[in-house]
This record gives sequence, C-alpha cells and structure tokens, in this order.
Amino acid sequence: MDIDNIVLNLKNDYLEGRVQHSEFVDFMENVKDPYLVLICCILSLRTNDKITIKSTKRMLELGSTPQDFSKIDLKTLQEAIYPVGFYQNKAKQIIDLSREIVEKYNSKVPNTIEELTKFKGVGRKTANLVLAKGFNIPAICVDVHVHRITNRLGYVKTKTPDETEMKLRKILPKKYWIDFNTLLVTHGQNICKVQKPQCEKCSICGFCKEYKLK
Repeated sequence: MDIDNIVLNLKNDYLEGRVQHSEFVDFMENVKDPYLVLICCILSLRTNDKITIKSTKRMLELGSTPQDFSKIDLKTLQEAIYPVGFYQNKAKQIIDLSREIVEKYNSKVPNTIEELTKFKGVGRKTANLVLAKGFNIPAICVDVHVHRITNRLGYVKTKTPDETEMKLRKILPKKYWIDFNTLLVTHGQNICKVQKPQCEKCSICGFCKEYKLK
C-alpha cells in the first residue's frame, strides 16, 4: 500500500481546507507540556470533543502543573470538568495522578510507555499521545479512528486498537508516527465516519480496500 501518498493526501486535505480539525484536536496540537497532554487526554476519554474542549479550558483556569492539581479540592475540580464522561472518577484520577507525579517523579512526567502505563487509568493510547505530543518521541497513538480507518483501508487486519498499534509499529514508517493520529482523527471526524462514510469526498478512496469492494 502506498502509505506515503495516503499521508500526503491527508495532509493536503487539511492544508487546502477540505477538512478541519475539531477545536479540541486543534487545541491539543498546540499543547507541548507532557503533563497537560496527559490530563487533557484523560478528560477526552469517552467524551465528544465539543464537551471536552469547554471542560479542558475550565480545568486549566484552576492550574497547569502537577503541584496545582495535587492540592486542588476534589469537588472544585469535579464542577470544573463537568459534564465530561465519568467526571467524578476523572477528577479523582487527575488529583491522585498529580500527587504521584509530585511525590514519586519529582514533579516530572515520565517519558516511557512502561512508566506512564503504571498510572491508574492510563492505557497505551494515552501514554503514546503523551510521548508523541508532549515529548516529541515517535509513538503511535491508536484510537477508534486510527483503528477503523487503517482496517478499512486494508493497511492492517486487526480486531483491537492495541493489536492495531503493534501492527503499525512494524509497518508504518517511523517518520509518520507522531502525526498519524491527528491525520486519521481529522479524516475520521470529517470523512471516514463510523456510519455513512463520505467516500465520494474521500481523497484516499483509491487506496481503500473496503471502497473497492463496494
């Protein structure tokens, strides 16, 4: 499969205005602090981007460092991030995680997937996003969009996001690892949707196995 042209087409879709990042994706593209990437990603889990961006901005009015959130009142944080999914649990998770970073890691977010996934509630998707966007370390963040689109294309044949990540680590050129998630999330939100994908507008349908089978 011509992954170079697929990536190029997806980049051109955005640069030429055929697709747009959601406000939250746009916001995350400009967040370079590993800690902020981590807690913002926690908020985004199981929540749509429109709700997440509003809750994220309210949360960041309260602080921006592990020290800030290690001391924050639980109810105050819950009220700030409401109505993200599981907001009560997420508020407690952010506080507990912040305290652990302060006490065990000298207020520095660890930069390996092994250490990041030791935090309660932090899976490979979140850990990879922190590495890629927070540390600029090549890492493949596989969410539902990356999993769905790479399977539709026929680039991988996998059943779970974790399986997709492991397969992509073997076949996707490393130069694309950091940006791959943003490209496919944007494509998935605008074009290659779960229901009724807009194949007639898709710049990469010529590479798509599922499209060719229709």
